[in-house]
Amino acid sequence: MLKTISRSQVRETALRQLSLRWASSTTTATSSSSSPSTQTNTSIHTHTIKTPVGIKAAIASLKPKTTRLSNEGPIECDLEGFQLLNSPIYNKGSAFTKEERQAFKLSGLLPSQTNTLDEQVERAYTQFSYLKTPLAKNDFCTSMRIQNKVLYYELVRRHIREMLPIIYTPTEGDAIAAYSHRFRKPEGCFLDITEPDTIDERLSVYGEDKDIDYIVVSDGEGILGIGDQGVGGIRIAIAKLGLMTLCGGIHPGRVLPVVLDVGTNNEQLLNDDLYMGNKFPRVRGEEYWSFVDKFITAVKTRFPSAVLHYEDFGVTTGRDMLYKYREDLPSFNDDIQGTGAVVMASITAGLQYTNKNLLDTKVLIYGAGSAGLGIADQIVNHMVSHGATPEQARAQIHTMDRRGLILQSYEDSTPTQKLYADPDAEWEGVNTKSLVEVIEKVKPTVLVGCSTQAGAFTEEVVKTMYKHNPQPMIFPLSNPTRLHEAFPVDIMKWTDNNALIATGSPFQPVDGFTISENNNCFTFPGIGLGAVLSRCTTISDKMVSAAVDQLASLSPKMENPKNGLLPKLEEIDEVSAKVATAVILQSLKEGTARVESEEKPNGGFVQVPREFNQCLKWVQSQMWKPIYRPLVKVEHVPEIHTFQV
Repeated sequence: MLKTISRSQVRETALRQLSLRWASSTTTATSSSSSPSTQTNTSIHTHTIKTPVGIKAAIASLKPKTTRLSNEGPIECDLEGFQLLNSPIYNKGSAFTKEERQAFKLSGLLPSQTNTLDEQVERAYTQFSYLKTPLAKNDFCTSMRIQNKVLYYELVRRHIREMLPIIYTPTEGDAIAAYSHRFRKPEGCFLDITEPDTIDERLSVYGEDKDIDYIVVSDGEGILGIGDQGVGGIRIAIAKLGLMTLCGGIHPGRVLPVVLDVGTNNEQLLNDDLYMGNKFPRVRGEEYWSFVDKFITAVKTRFPSAVLHYEDFGVTTGRDMLYKYREDLPSFNDDIQGTGAVVMASITAGLQYTNKNLLDTKVLIYGAGSAGLGIADQIVNHMVSHGATPEQARAQIHTMDRRGLILQSYEDSTPTQKLYADPDAEWEGVNTKSLVEVIEKVKPTVLVGCSTQAGAFTEEVVKTMYKHNPQPMIFPLSNPTRLHEAFPVDIMKWTDNNALIATGSPFQPVDGFTISENNNCFTFPGIGLGAVLSRCTTISDKMVSAAVDQLASLSPKMENPKNGLLPKLEEIDEVSAKVATAVILQSLKEGTARVESEEKPNGGFVQVPREFNQCLKWVQSQMWKPIYRPLVKVEHVPEIHTFQV
C-alpha cells in the first residue's frame, strides 16, 4: 500500500538529505578563510559566510513561516554560474555579494564592484532617461524585465507615474502592433489552433499546479483599442502580468502569459512576410470554441488552483467566455469586470462625497459597446449586492450608441444591449438621437463616455448635466486621449469647477483639482491577488462588489474637495493589498475559499484571520516585493522547486 506524503514531509526529507551531504563536506558554515573548493563542494551554502550558521538553523530558515507564498527569509536557488545570471527571477547582476559570488560560481563572471539595488536603479533610470522615444523606452524596459525582475520592478515602482504609460497603454499598443518586426526573445506560451491536441504538452513546459498562480490569456482580437493583432496578443498578456506583479504583488515567476493563435483578420498582418502567427482568417464558430474548451480543460487539469484572466478578446467572444467558464475556474475578464469595477468605485466615491444614495443613482452610458456594457453590468451587480433586484438596477441605467438611445424596438441590438433598452412609449416626443434631450429627460447623476467620439460631451451637454446636478459626475473614458469625449479643463470651466471627473487617460490638475484616472490597475491586481490567496473556486459578483466598496472607501475626496475620486497611483500596492483583503473575506463568507484546506509548509493547515487589519497583514506577508533577498544554494528537488527560473 502506498503511503501518502505531504508537501512538508517532502521538504523535510529533501532538506534532511541535503543536510547530510552538507555535513559530509563540512562540519560548520564555511568561514571567510575557507578555500573555494570547500565552498563549491557543499550542497547548501549560507550567504553569510562570515557568520557561522548551524545546519538546523539554515534548514529552518528555508521554510516559509505562514503559507507557501510567504516572503520571509532567504530564497532557495538551485542554479549557478551562467544559468543563474540568465535567470531573471534569481539574477542580481552587480548586486551579488562576494559571498554569493563564491557560493554560486560567479566570481569570474562579474566586475569586482558590488552595487546596491539603489545604485542599480539610479543607473538604470539614467539609461532610461537618455532614450528619446516611448517605443525605445519600452524596448529598454522589456530588455530589463527579461534580465532582472527585481531591478525592473523596483525601477518602475519608483517612477510609476512616468513609466506606466511606457510599459502599458499607450506605448505597449505600438509595441504589440510591431511585434513580429521587433521580435527578439520569445516569452509566454503559444497555443496553435492547428494543433489543438498539443495544448497540454505546450503548457507542461511551465510545470504543474504548484508552479503557477495566475494565467493571462488573449486571442489578440481586441488589443488596447487598436484591434486585431493576432499572435502579437502575447504581449498584452505579458504586460498585464507585469501589472499584476507591480501593483498586486503576484510573484513574477509564478505567472503564465498565453496567446491563442487562431488566425487574424488583420490584412496587414496576413500580407506581412515577417508575421509570426498563423496566416489565415480568424477561426470562428464551433472550431474556435472546441479549441477554447480544450484549453480550459488543460488548465483545469494541470493548474487547477490558478486564476484565469481573459484579456482583450473580441466583442463576440469575451463576454461569452467569461460566463461560460467562470464556474469551471476562478475567472476574470478585465475589460468587462475590471473596467466596470473601477468606474463603479469612482461613482461610489462620488456618491459618498455628495451624500447620495446608490439605489437612487441614474446612469447614462454614451457608447454601448463591450466596455460600456461591462460598466453597466458592474453597476447592476453592485446595486444587486446592495439590495436591488436586477430589474430595478437596470431601470436606473440608460445606454446610447450610434443609433441614439437604445430602445426596445431596435431589432439589431445585441442580447446585452436589449437588457438595458428603454420602452419606446416612454420616449414619445423626444429626439432620442440627441444627447442633450436624453439628459434633459433622464436627469442622470452620472454621465459615462465609452464612445470614442471625440468632443461628444459639448458645452451644451455638460451644462445640461450641471443644470440638474450641482456636482455632476462626468467620466470621459475613451482612449487614447485624442478620442476623449471632453477634456477636464473644459468640463470644469463649464461647471464652475463643481464637476466630479474621472478620465480614461492621465490629465494634469485643473485649478488645483486632481483629475482621477479610471485606471483598471486600481481593481484587477487586488481582485486577482485576493483570488490567488483565497484559492477561491470562482470570482463571484459579490467578491467584485466587495472590491468596489473597499476601493471607494480609500478615496481621498472626503479629506479634501480638491483631491481626486481615486487614490494616488503611487499608493497602488497598498490599495491592492486592501482590495485583496476585502475579496478574500468575501470569499470566505461565501464559502468559495479553499485556502484553509491547504497545508502549510511547516505542517498543519493555513488559517486566515477574519479581522480586516489582521487579514491585511496576512495578505501583505505573501505579496512579492522587488527586493534582493539572500540566496541559499540547494540541489533541485522537483517536489519543491518550480520550473520558472
